[in-house]
Order: sequence, then C-alpha cells, then structure tokens
Amino acid sequence: MSRHHARTKRSASLNMVSLMDIFTILVFFLLVSSSSVQDLPNAKQIKLPESVSDQLPKETVVIVVGAENIVVQGRKIALVADVMRSKSTEIKSLKDELLRLTARKVRTQTVDGKPVLREVTIMGDKKIPFALLKKIMLTCTKASYSNISLAVLRKRDKG
Repeated sequence: MSRHHARTKRSASLNMVSLMDIFTILVFFLLVSSSSVQDLPNAKQIKLPESVSDQLPKETVVIVVGAENIVVQGRKIALVADVMRSKSTEIKSLKDELLRLTARKVRTQTVDGKPVLREVTIMGDKKIPFALLKKIMLTCTKASYSNISLAVLRKRDKG
C-alpha cells in the first residue's frame, strides 16, 4: 500500500518551454493576421452598395459622403446641399483638404523609378447622386489623387 501512495504523491508538472513556444506562435499569428487588412471607418448613416469584388481595402485617404456632409479623414469638409447647388465642377474645400494632406506626407514614394500614385477611397451612400460622385472624383484627380477606389459591401454567395 505504501508503494501506491508513493506513486500518487508525485506532483504533476507542465513543460513550460513547450507552452511558451505555443503562446509565442499564437502571438505572432495574431499580429500578422490583424495587420494585413485595413478596416474602413464604420459610418452607420451610410449604406454602401454591394459588389462581388474580392479586393481588400488598402490604407488610403478616406472620403465619407453621407446624406448631408462630406468628411475627409474624420474632418467635416462640406455640406452636400452646398456642393449640389454649386455650378463649379470641383469642390474647393475638398481640394484644399486633399492638398493639405498631401503636404503633410511630404515623402515622394517611387517604385522602379516611377512615382507612386496617390490613393483615395470614397465611401458613399448608395443613394447619393452620380453628379455628386462625379464632382468628388474630379476634385480628387485635380488634387493629384488619381487612384480612386469606391468602398462597397461584399455580396454574400447564395450557395
């Protein structure tokens, strides 16, 4: 009987090296997977159009176009009603803000000797008029943001 008690009194131990290896791998996995996709700001008042595009969003300047306001990187730039009443083909306050953001990022990026195009993502409600979208896109190109993306919701597969 004393042999039986001697065997059961041994304390159980964990191999800490293996446990630390597992946690290290888990931390690296979470760091890599969380930084690979850039989320666009969530504007509850905006209903994005749906698309079948598989392309993930990049980190760019974000223009949010709601029913009442145009917002760039969280700053209110113009009222939609004022822009729609204007006869001008560009939005001066938007152009000024984009140029201000460009001046803040003074670095000139090049790939293979060619300058990298500045990128902008437009998050517009699916009910905004095309004339407004056209003015915004024209203003972006005049401010040297020639790579324009439109934010959309990914359609769910019906299968």
